[in-house]
Amino acid sequence: MPRSKSSATWNVRKASGQSVSLKFLAEHLGLSQAAVSLVINHSPGAKSIPHRTQELIRQAARELNYRPNHLARSLRQQRSYTIGVVVPEISEGYAALVMSGIEDHLLQEGYFYFVVSHRHRDELIAEYPLLLQQRAVEGLIAVDTAITGAAQVPLVAVSGHREVPGVTNIVLDHARAAAIAMEHLTKLGHREMAFIKGQEFSSDTAIRWESVRSAAEALGVRINHRLVGQLEGESSSPALGYEVARKLLASGEPFTALFAFNDISAIGAIQALREAGRRIPEDVSVVGFDDIQSAAFQNPALTTVRQPLRGMGLLAAETLLQRIAAPPQAPYPKEIVVQPELIIRASTAPAPKQPRM
Repeated sequence: MPRSKSSATWNVRKASGQSVSLKFLAEHLGLSQAAVSLVINHSPGAKSIPHRTQELIRQAARELNYRPNHLARSLRQQRSYTIGVVVPEISEGYAALVMSGIEDHLLQEGYFYFVVSHRHRDELIAEYPLLLQQRAVEGLIAVDTAITGAAQVPLVAVSGHREVPGVTNIVLDHARAAAIAMEHLTKLGHREMAFIKGQEFSSDTAIRWESVRSAAEALGVRINHRLVGQLEGESSSPALGYEVARKLLASGEPFTALFAFNDISAIGAIQALREAGRRIPEDVSVVGFDDIQSAAFQNPALTTVRQPLRGMGLLAAETLLQRIAAPPQAPYPKEIVVQPELIIRASTAPAPKQPRM
């Protein structure tokens, strides 16, 4: 692409590190300011510009130390290009993987974002969306957070299970998730199973447990309620699963498989089982849920139901930006369902002939 007559000035500014204007950058490239602006600001219209041209624009912007004036753009268009994200907590598990997808898409599209963590405190769950809207966010994403009231801006809820005006829910097919895990265990000969339910405040707990019960009934597996434990506490530490597994062992009821609410609780449960002399998977098979990054690196590697967590985050951000770009009264999807996948690793094996007490 030929450069304009400003090559000498360009060389001087490049050497000095002096920032340049959009007009100067466009003249240097021999392109219109509009085309350069579309690419620099990650605008949807940039898709009409050839990929090679986009790369040349970005390369020149880096070399010339061009910095877009986001404040001027916001004032000119009366938009903030800012999104609010509400999460329970930032940890290695569920929320972190969803956030990675959200971040990737928002950064790609030139949006800034605020992230707030409510730590399962009801007053913060109610207050944070309002505070974010006061800071002129254009939309909200709630991750594993119960949304009960309508927002004044478009809102997408990851793992939202309530129909709320103005909210798009992105949910896992929990019936399918429970079915593939339970079918895997029954095909291995497991009939005596223990279960770890999620905390009461988790938006997935009720629907996931109901799905497990339905899958068990369909497969003819009787659920022994003395072998059903529930996570307690507000953290996402393996210690919670460890404590529940100890209580299940203390019940004296035999079991050859354990299906945990999530991978983190499964990891804690495995530690408790080992301390009690149970071998994994020779004595007890263990299945987790989520497929967090460390699941494949446990010893043994954890069999789990994979949620496409990063993909759910990306889908949430993509859906939200589409809703922001649409007219205020335009129809919007109430629910988007994503599919699970069973990842079979080394923590499950055929049931032993005689379960240990």
